[in-house]
Amino acid sequence: MHTLTVARSVRGIEHLVAAEIRQARLGRVVEVRHREVWFEPRRPGLLGLRLADDVLLVGAVVDGIGPGRSSLRRLASAASAIDTARLTTLAAHLGPPPGAAPCATPDPGRGVDVSASFLGRRGYTRFDVEDAVGPGLGRPYHSRRDGRKPPAGTTSWRVTVEGERAVIALRAGARPLHRRPYKVRSVPGTLHPPLAAAMVHLAEPKGLVVDPCCGAGTTLIEAAAHTPGVRALGFDHASQAVAAAAANGPDLAWSVADAGRIPLPAGSVDRVLVNPPWQRQVRLAGEGHRLWRELRRVLAGDGRVVALVPEVPRGWAVQERLEISLFGRHPVLVMMSPDKS
Repeated sequence: MHTLTVARSVRGIEHLVAAEIRQARLGRVVEVRHREVWFEPRRPGLLGLRLADDVLLVGAVVDGIGPGRSSLRRLASAASAIDTARLTTLAAHLGPPPGAAPCATPDPGRGVDVSASFLGRRGYTRFDVEDAVGPGLGRPYHSRRDGRKPPAGTTSWRVTVEGERAVIALRAGARPLHRRPYKVRSVPGTLHPPLAAAMVHLAEPKGLVVDPCCGAGTTLIEAAAHTPGVRALGFDHASQAVAAAAANGPDLAWSVADAGRIPLPAGSVDRVLVNPPWQRQVRLAGEGHRLWRELRRVLAGDGRVVALVPEVPRGWAVQERLEISLFGRHPVLVMMSPDKS
C-alpha cells in the first residue's frame, strides 16, 4: 500500500497540491520538489485530486542515467524488473474515492504506451527512452515514434529524467487528471483546470461567486465541484465563450456581459475568480482599468478576488501571491481585496 506516488503539478502551486493531499488524508507527503509532490498513499481517492496535473505510482527510481546511450540499457533493465501486475492492481484500488468500486484494470491485451521527458542535451531522444523502457512493461508495446498514437485502453507509463535520476511510473488513471471530463468545449486561452482549482482553493467559495471573464467556464465549474451548491455566475463579452461555458457546465448560470459593466448590484458578490484574456492582460493590469473599478463596486465588504494576472493591479491589498510558470508565461496568482488604507 505504501508504494511511493508522485503528483505532478503546475510550477508554483506544489505546496497547494501537498495541502490537498494532506487535507484529503490520502497519504503522507514525503517531499515537495519542482513540479512534483511525492507521497505514500494510504487510502483510495487519488483520482479525486483536483490541483494535480497527473498522479503516478512509482515503479522504479534509477540512478546513474547519464547522457550516453548506455543509459538506455540501464533503463530497460529497470523496467523489466518492475512488478507491473502489482502496480496495476494497486492503481485500480487507490484511484477511486473511498467506498467506490475499484477502477477497471486495463486490458493486458491492449498493451502499454510510454511517454518520456528530460532536460538538457543527451545522446538519445525521448523516443529512444520510451522504446527502451516500453517492451519491459508489457506487450504489445505501442511506440510514439514518428507521430504514432497508442490505441485507446492501453496502460500508460511515464518516464522522467532529471539530472542523473530517472523515474519510471504508472499513471493511476486512464488519462492525466488535468483532462477534465466536463471540458467538451474550449476557447482560445482557456484556463488550465488544475490552476483554476488552485484559484478556487485560495478563494474558499461562499455566497455568490462570479467570474466576469469566464471563457469556457473552468473556474466556476471547479468552484461548484469544490463547494457543491455554491451560487455561481459567469459573464463574458464573447457569445461563443458563453456557449462553450454552457456546454461544459450546463447546471450553472452564464450570460453575455462586459466585465467593465457587470450587471449586478453594488456589494453583492462574495468571491471573484478572474483570469482576464492573456492578450489583453497588460492593459488590464493598471489600477484605473474599469474591470478593477467594477470589481470594487460589486464586491461585498468582506469579499475577496483571486486573479491570474501579469502583475498585481495597484490599489489592492494582497493576502497571498504565487509566482506561476505556465506554457512559457510567468503570471502571478494573487488573492486580494480592495486596499482601504
